[in-house]
Amino acid sequence: MVDNDETIKLTILYTSDIHGSIYPINYANNETVEWGLSKIATKVKMERAEDPDLLLIDNGDLIQGSPLTYHYGQFLQDKEHPMVRLLNHLSYDAAIIGNHEFNYGLDLLNQAVNESNFPWLSANTIDSISGKPYFGRPYIIKEIKSVKVAILGITTHYIPNWEKPENIQGIEFKNTLQETKKWASYLKEKEKPDVLIVSYHGGFERDLETGEPTEVLTGENQGFAICQEVEGIDVLLTGHQHRELTGKINGVEVIQPSFKGQALGKITVSLNKQKEILEKNSELLWMDEVEVDTEILKLTLKYEDETQKWLDTPIGFIEGDMRITDPLRIRTQDHPLIEFINKVQMDVAGVEISNTALFDNTSLGFGNQVTMRDIVSNYIYPNTLTVLRLSGHDIKAALEQSASYFTIDQAGELAINPSFIQPKPQHYNYDMWEGIEYILDITKPIGLRVTKLYFKGKPLNLDSMFDVVMNNYRACGGGDYMMFKDKLVVKDIPMDMTELIANYIRKRKTIQATANHNWNVIWKKDLVTLGNSYGISKQEE
Repeated sequence: MVDNDETIKLTILYTSDIHGSIYPINYANNETVEWGLSKIATKVKMERAEDPDLLLIDNGDLIQGSPLTYHYGQFLQDKEHPMVRLLNHLSYDAAIIGNHEFNYGLDLLNQAVNESNFPWLSANTIDSISGKPYFGRPYIIKEIKSVKVAILGITTHYIPNWEKPENIQGIEFKNTLQETKKWASYLKEKEKPDVLIVSYHGGFERDLETGEPTEVLTGENQGFAICQEVEGIDVLLTGHQHRELTGKINGVEVIQPSFKGQALGKITVSLNKQKEILEKNSELLWMDEVEVDTEILKLTLKYEDETQKWLDTPIGFIEGDMRITDPLRIRTQDHPLIEFINKVQMDVAGVEISNTALFDNTSLGFGNQVTMRDIVSNYIYPNTLTVLRLSGHDIKAALEQSASYFTIDQAGELAINPSFIQPKPQHYNYDMWEGIEYILDITKPIGLRVTKLYFKGKPLNLDSMFDVVMNNYRACGGGDYMMFKDKLVVKDIPMDMTELIANYIRKRKTIQATANHNWNVIWKKDLVTLGNSYGISKQEE
């Protein structure tokens, strides 16, 4: 579409971190939500009605992350990948390889790439034998309204720190920043595009305004450096961090559209007839109150039906009781459900200490039969796992932070600190630990409530170092756990916890509900006796 003043308007739409979300439902209870590719499709078609020549790109983390894609990966690999089917139907121009594309192995990934009617781009994901981009094409050139557009695909090179070695065998991940510099220079010299778009499955390592680091500069996210150090980029599409942002850095238009299809990214580039860029703008088109595209639902109906049946099919059994009847009580003494989740984390990570949370007060726990729906109902966040190397001081500080969750009301009874309820409930910011023994005494001031802390039956050495597994949100310091921020990451485990829990149960079939009573919370003097009954305080000196 060219305006009367001969201004050329180029429209770029893009998705990122869809994570297998198609239907606008929460699989834990099938309640309606405002996300999913079925809603994105409606908005794409509306935008195409306005501009039939727009570009449509996916920025990675497409084929993993929902019960539907997990079910596909486990049981339906002989069929066309549902996410690829939909992107083909919507006529995507390109997709970028994200880190979660590798989670189910190279066979599934290569099959998805081969089924696609569009190229998958990743200039820095290299075949270790040929030295060429593993997925074939580092970039594509599109001629749109007489404008020559280059789209360069880049993937976070931090993948080997997360992924199973067998899932990336034969692949080398070259430095994101350096490869972006190389290919941007190549494109400017050889292809001479009018507009250069870099679609980067990665995010920003620094504050967009101040430039101050917002994380340890490992190379996982290099979006800020790309904008500052790479010449010639006009638009940087980002993802990976699940952030919601638009703006400019050093003249580069930047954008990131949340995750699960909550928003569609839109960038408009205006050029004059000499193909000089006059203006760039970006916005997020939210899916609130957007109708679903019924064609999308029909194309994946069989996948969805089979997923729903599977969600309600028992995948294992519990001997004992993992049900939740009193959420506050669970946070005052060891409970089989919490111990079980910590055991899963320790087993997957291969460490001896773990922490986790009861995320809200609606979790019901597990009955005698466990279905996948039970798992996603109780573990409600798309967390992955991180192993941090912590000092005993860090562990004690984290326990003190958790202990601040409690207060004592006027009647002398245990209550929740109002700061964990207002302005929104933050029950997920209270952690419970396995692998250590401890008592939290709420009669004492905040910061002095850890009265017992042992490891393997002896007082924990505060100067020693310990490897601890926790969810990725907590490992980044989320919930004001600043003692974890910037600590050495020993290992990242990128698979969603719901999948890890499911795999653990499926492998063992039957799980024993156990509670070793390694910790408890006291708030009355007579409860010291309760602490003694757990075999903790008697080891004091």
